[in-house]
Amino acid sequence: MTRKCYVTTTIPYVNAKPHVGFALELVQADALARYHRLLGRDVRLQTGTDENALKNVLAASERGVATQHFVDDNARAFRDLCPALGVAPDEFVRTTEPRHRRAVERFWQRLRADDIYRKKYTGLYCVGCEDFVLERDLVDGCCVDHGKPPVRVDEENYFFRLSTYQSQVEDLIRSDRLRIVPQTRRNEVLAFVRQGLQDISVSRLAARAGGWGIPVPGDPSQVIYVWIDALINYVSGLGFGTSDGWDEYWNDDTLKIHVMGKNVWKFHAVYWPALLLSAGLPVPDVVAVHGFLTQNGQKISKTLGNTIDPVDCVREFGLEAVRYYLLRAIPSFDDGDFSTERLKGVYNADLANGLGNLVSRLTTLCSRAGFCCYVGAASPAAPEGYHEAWSRYEYDGALAALWKLITVVNQEIDRAAPWAALKAKDPGSVHGHLERWLGVLHSIAYWLAPFVPRASQTILEMLARDPIVPSAPLFPRLVYLQ
Repeated sequence: MTRKCYVTTTIPYVNAKPHVGFALELVQADALARYHRLLGRDVRLQTGTDENALKNVLAASERGVATQHFVDDNARAFRDLCPALGVAPDEFVRTTEPRHRRAVERFWQRLRADDIYRKKYTGLYCVGCEDFVLERDLVDGCCVDHGKPPVRVDEENYFFRLSTYQSQVEDLIRSDRLRIVPQTRRNEVLAFVRQGLQDISVSRLAARAGGWGIPVPGDPSQVIYVWIDALINYVSGLGFGTSDGWDEYWNDDTLKIHVMGKNVWKFHAVYWPALLLSAGLPVPDVVAVHGFLTQNGQKISKTLGNTIDPVDCVREFGLEAVRYYLLRAIPSFDDGDFSTERLKGVYNADLANGLGNLVSRLTTLCSRAGFCCYVGAASPAAPEGYHEAWSRYEYDGALAALWKLITVVNQEIDRAAPWAALKAKDPGSVHGHLERWLGVLHSIAYWLAPFVPRASQTILEMLARDPIVPSAPLFPRLVYLQ
């Protein structure tokens, strides 16, 4: 097992406040980081904000404010979202920071000289995607994701010889040296690569970008394409270009995991590895691709204006309820509909009636039976299927393995009916049952830490008390308002 692990989210545009779609990615990455820490790895978790995009400039202009003021305000909202969701990144990168700019300049200079050239280009550019699109991929002349027609662009830019790296990128993916999960996405990426990689534009005219962005080294008339700039955050946050030791987590021995949405795999699984190969740097190990959150079947998007504020959800339901819902009720790889009514239902069924009820029953039984504290193993065995689900990046599958145990113990308590022995004043006869059930609950609580860390810690502390006392409701039932 590798000793170190580096987990990252993508960095979202700050053209609006964060919505619940990015909350999904944050809690997935945070759960991954916490899981690998339980395994004893030295883990680094990183997130941040993408601030050099043209869409940020346009959004600031629409509001009549300076671009820097606008991105500062929204970046603060993204940073504040982390503690609201119980996420504690080791690094938060803003791409307008001087350290990131220096890293981007240094990265550009490390690219092989013959991989960069300049040429004139005409194409259709979607500002929402910050990417060129093909006419055949449009629906009624509009971008599928953003519902707006692209802009025809005719200019001279710097290009990167992506075509040179086609066989190397394909070999990385085919051999699983660069592992893409789920398998359906891996197949999709391989099909894209095998169609033939075309060289890509890696700069934009500074004038068209409103002077916003990181200038190409030696040519201030061009700014570096925002997606190239953004990808470099994965090393700039480690200190690349500004300090020594950045390769402590970016090396061939560290497990490097990128967590992202399904609309950006082209940049992470194709462009980024090729750029790293050109720069002579290690490539990532895993690209874990999740689906979209939807509302009534439609993608939740800042552009579409159907966003849900995750902070409001946390205020109403609590961060553990929101974390659990996103990781259990939303498929790990496919699209999933977000509904506050469904959240309430999942909360009541799984947390209040399932885990919460089990904790309440066992602590009450222990108190009535005079059972002292439970001392479990420092790292108890996980339930069957738990680690296997994690190896497939199936967050919902790992939780299902834990909830299977919760159901089993609740059923065993019903069958054993220990309250009958307690009523007959024979508490000693139930101690053997309690020892076993508490052992299972201890294991459940320990391996719950990646998902609902506060509840996990609370349960472990309850079991360590001497004597164990009845617990207050861990998850009070939510009342439906008709």
